Amino acid sequence: MSDVTPDQRFADAQALAEATNPGITEALHARYDAHVPGLADMVINVSFGEFYNRPGLDIRTRYLATIAALAAMGGQTKPQLQVHVQNALNAGASKIEIAEVIYQMALYGGFPAMINALNAAIEVFERQEDAP
Repeated sequence: MSDVTPDQRFADAQALAEATNPGITEALHARYDAHVPGLADMVINVSFGEFYNRPGLDIRTRYLATIAALAAMGGQTKPQLQVHVQNALNAGASKIEIAEVIYQMALYGGFPAMINALNAAIEVFERQEDAP
């Protein structure tokens, strides 16, 4: 049994989320609290506490795997895909690695899904290039 308290586990999850996606906690609360109280904390706790914070894979690799899954799922995942492309960049993945992961998904999600995902990633790359 772990000596980590639920509060500490949540704090660790939130720290990991904020490390690669600064402002995510505040953004989730602002968007969803009025409609589904507790959703923001649940997303942070489950996503970053139970999945992204597990041992065995580093955060960069986990984001690349997430990009692959979202790319294969198709165009309906564009908002989430763009968030995770930025997260992967923030975690040290290169644009080439991200593009190649997306390209590989043409085998599993099809060419339209791959093209849509690559276009979504390129938008993130271009925003990053235009940032001061």
